[in-house]
Amino acid sequence: MEFHYQIRTIQPEDLQAAAQVERCCFPEAEAATEESLKFRIQTFPESFLVAEAEGKLIGFVNGCVTNDRVICDPMFEDASYHIPDGDYQAIFGLDVIPEYRCHGVAADLMNHLIADARNKGRKGLILTCKDRLIPYYEKFGYRNMGISESTHGGAVWYDMILEFEVQA
Repeated sequence: MEFHYQIRTIQPEDLQAAAQVERCCFPEAEAATEESLKFRIQTFPESFLVAEAEGKLIGFVNGCVTNDRVICDPMFEDASYHIPDGDYQAIFGLDVIPEYRCHGVAADLMNHLIADARNKGRKGLILTCKDRLIPYYEKFGYRNMGISESTHGGAVWYDMILEFEVQA
């Protein structure tokens, strides 16, 4: 399948499409609700990037900015955890709809957010993932810090961190 896409910052009018992508990519217990996605768009649109192909939202990456080195469950819903000039870019979700997977879209979204975090002088990025995805995130330079305290959606999650080299 040959297709072209662009990566851009989410807009409020993308809410329904983003919610549809989220439902497609995560089990119901783990998927962010439309209300939660709306909150994220309003709170940290600058760290909510979407991939769009021919006018269709095909994926996104999003998360707040924090001084914490791991994600805790309240971060998903509580705006007070977002610190715009914080040390770490958190990633709450990296979603690509099935028919566009295995074409580098997720990696492109991730690389855009990593570059943005680096350009903003952050110390790095954090995320949680399931054990089967640890090798995927390690390709970007993330380190596995072990089983997370997160119980989001009743799943077992692993804390991952990507820390930038400190410039002398």
